[in-house]
Amino acid sequence: MCKQTFKIHKRFKKNQKDIELYFPYCHYKLYKWKIQELVTVHKCGNKKCKCRKKNLKNLNPAERMMQKMIPTHFKLNYQYREYHFTQDQLKHSEPKAPKNTRVTLSRIHSSDNLLGLILALHISFAMSARKTALFLRLVFAVHISGQTVLNYAEAAAHYCHKFNLKNKGPIDDISAGDETYIKVKGKHHYVFFFISTEKKTITAYHVADNRRTLPAVVAMLEAKRTAEGKQKLTFITDGNPSYQAGLHFIYNELEPDNKNKPNHIKVIGLENLDEDSTEYRSFKQIIERLNRTFKQHYRPFAGFNTLDGAITLATLFVTHYNFLRPHMALKYKVPVHLHELDECNTIQEKWLKILSLAA
Repeated sequence: MCKQTFKIHKRFKKNQKDIELYFPYCHYKLYKWKIQELVTVHKCGNKKCKCRKKNLKNLNPAERMMQKMIPTHFKLNYQYREYHFTQDQLKHSEPKAPKNTRVTLSRIHSSDNLLGLILALHISFAMSARKTALFLRLVFAVHISGQTVLNYAEAAAHYCHKFNLKNKGPIDDISAGDETYIKVKGKHHYVFFFISTEKKTITAYHVADNRRTLPAVVAMLEAKRTAEGKQKLTFITDGNPSYQAGLHFIYNELEPDNKNKPNHIKVIGLENLDEDSTEYRSFKQIIERLNRTFKQHYRPFAGFNTLDGAITLATLFVTHYNFLRPHMALKYKVPVHLHELDECNTIQEKWLKILSLAA
């Protein structure tokens, strides 16, 4: 995608539907190539455009031969994507509200200590719901079902989500982002994570059923929400084009007056075949390590029956990771230190303290 902003010629048009788009290099009028619900793709039809000639020149002999046989497999002409996202679609995924959950924490029949112990075993120690119930029955002679464990986790996720967003702190200058897959009803869904590379704080955790531009935009908007006014950000991701297209949408449609645009570095593949991959590989490995840590907590679930279950796990995992889990790179300190938790001696007490602070 061209780094320059396309040219808009209003020509005294009465509404935005009549706006004409022009490619800034050859000043050729863009035509609507694809029209979909969330995006309209405009394309330059000039076959003598310098951009097209440059892309064609970069093809190797095998690719040139293939381009003549299957021209649709190669994007040589300039394209501009006009997204039609609404404010409701740009909201970060969040757990169910208390009125929609199966249980309400203020009305549970179990003690507070048992609630904290359930969250400690189920989330912090990555036990499945059935194994958590079995552990409580065999060790503490507490008889609850696996479904009760899931109900308590679902009810706690609402408060933990508010707590995560409020207390995550400022973002680092360099942040790494990636998406990891999970399964909901047997189909692939994705959790988009962004992590500060110095503080090791998870700054965004959006759950979606695809890995296209919309969820990438939502994750990046939440990640940069706590950035300072003049802070220069750098986002490091893989080669997924959704991140580059998402940044283009954010700073050309949502925030056109923001001149402090972040850098976007792509680290592609497993080998350092370019300068960016060589310099920023270590930052990409941080987000890959986070994905592996999340998978350790996800594996006992073996998938979810509902999207709400996936959002519950992602939310509670971030609470555990940011506020309760010691990090080796931080000399075994937690990414976000809260003085209110210093007086708590056990992890179940810390879970209960977080819930009381979030309520």
